Amino acid sequence: MSVPSAARELRRTPRVLSIAGSDSGGGAGIQADLKAFARCGVHGMTAVTAITAQNTVGVSVVHPLPGEIVLAQVRAVLADIGADAVKVGMLGSREVILAVATALRELPAGTPVVVDPVMVAESGASLLQTDAEQALVEQILPLAGVITPNLPEARALARWVQPGERRACGEEDEHEDEQLARALLALGPGAVVLTGGHRSSSSDLLCVPCREVIRIPGERFPDGAAHGSGCTHSSVLAAQLAIGVGLSEAARIARDLAGQAVRDGLRDIGAGVGPVDVLGIRRRSRCHGEPRGADCGARR
Repeated sequence: MSVPSAARELRRTPRVLSIAGSDSGGGAGIQADLKAFARCGVHGMTAVTAITAQNTVGVSVVHPLPGEIVLAQVRAVLADIGADAVKVGMLGSREVILAVATALRELPAGTPVVVDPVMVAESGASLLQTDAEQALVEQILPLAGVITPNLPEARALARWVQPGERRACGEEDEHEDEQLARALLALGPGAVVLTGGHRSSSSDLLCVPCREVIRIPGERFPDGAAHGSGCTHSSVLAAQLAIGVGLSEAARIARDLAGQAVRDGLRDIGAGVGPVDVLGIRRRSRCHGEPRGADCGARR
């Protein structure tokens, strides 16, 4: 007996496409995105924008791919598999940014697009060419449903906001972080999530036009491992939107899971900032050499 198409559609696995760079150390970029997608129960796909040679200490080489190759990857995925949401991470060059903007404009109307405006690696290395920032602001941010900058990224992007362009829906907030979140709305995204990892407060801020800023509290884990935390946050957010969760709840889930991933981060990996652990690898590794049993996820 055949299954009605509507029933098949209801059972379809959620699909999320990451358009981002590759981290050879496995901690950030598309590697982190795929782990986060798996944690959220969605099928992850990738369009690689750049190849980096990096580890936990730093980034030694960044090689952006040709824009036509990036666009071809996106089109191949969408033509066959489709996407319920898209996460955009490291773009690297102006050529890639223009190609990704073309790809985003080809998405079906209403597809959630989460943009993590990656500019600098955790180690401090630049991940965006100097002539590319303006293209990011003008070509990508207006196509985003939500952007997820950290504090340094928000400050850099706010330089592009012209005086008088800020979307004012009430009295100006006296706090810099809320001012920044509101200011970035003038660059065109549907919403801003200012993440708390680089701020004195560890709360995330969710800012939507003409609404009060929502503070999303979360613990800070100074003894954790944070490499890939931003990628993980934005990927969880995209995955939740793909599943159909509303933006405010999706932002809360992203804050919680990213925080847990930092808390459980793999501090024994490498000599520098260790990678986050969104999949519970450390917990599973404790089972190595132990008898097979329920605690290790094995079948009896």
